[in-house]
Amino acid sequence: MNLPHILPADIEQASMSMIDRELAERGIVVPEEHAAIVKRVIHTTADFDFAQNLYFTPGAVSSGMTALRNGATVITDTNMAKAGINKSALTKLGGQVCCFMADGDVAQAAKEKGSTRAAAAMEKAARQFPNAVFAIGNAPTALLRVAELIQGGLLHPALVIGVPVGFVNVVESKETALAVCQANGIPAILTMGRKGGSTVAAAICNALLYQAVEITCLRAIHADSTRRR
Repeated sequence: MNLPHILPADIEQASMSMIDRELAERGIVVPEEHAAIVKRVIHTTADFDFAQNLYFTPGAVSSGMTALRNGATVITDTNMAKAGINKSALTKLGGQVCCFMADGDVAQAAKEKGSTRAAAAMEKAARQFPNAVFAIGNAPTALLRVAELIQGGLLHPALVIGVPVGFVNVVESKETALAVCQANGIPAILTMGRKGGSTVAAAICNALLYQAVEITCLRAIHADSTRRR
């Protein structure tokens, strides 16, 4: 079978057009503020359920973009999510992405406390970057520990992205994190239910990053134009 050669940018544009069309066919209207994230997640997963199970606290998107524009650090619970986040876009904004899951001191702390490495990694992240964007895509124990640290006043993230995937404690971790974030005024984006994953966490981060970079570039152009007048 001979398939036509299509450039990656054209493939993405065509995919987004197909997503727009299918959302309309399904009668799903996504709020404009959330559309870029919802469509990026659907593009990553080919799963239209995310149009309905993604939950945003009020102002979560704008809070996340502001944090990234100010050079926020992104913390992930897997190296897969870390690898999937666009480093070029992050670098343009002066940010970085960290994952402590494979660190020796994290493994040792988890062993001593009888906890998971995911939970211990969040504790290390909270000590070093208490105002980071936390993007949890795999481990419900990581999301639960983030919620506990927030509740204990040891962590105040710029944004919590809570999208672990699976069966055991997954739904409960998201419901707990949402309640804690709402009670403490922490912006959050979560997938309610069992679905999620590291690729979803990375997709949400990238959607925020692309918008943040675009806004930064437009403001720079506007500022330069104003100076030249």
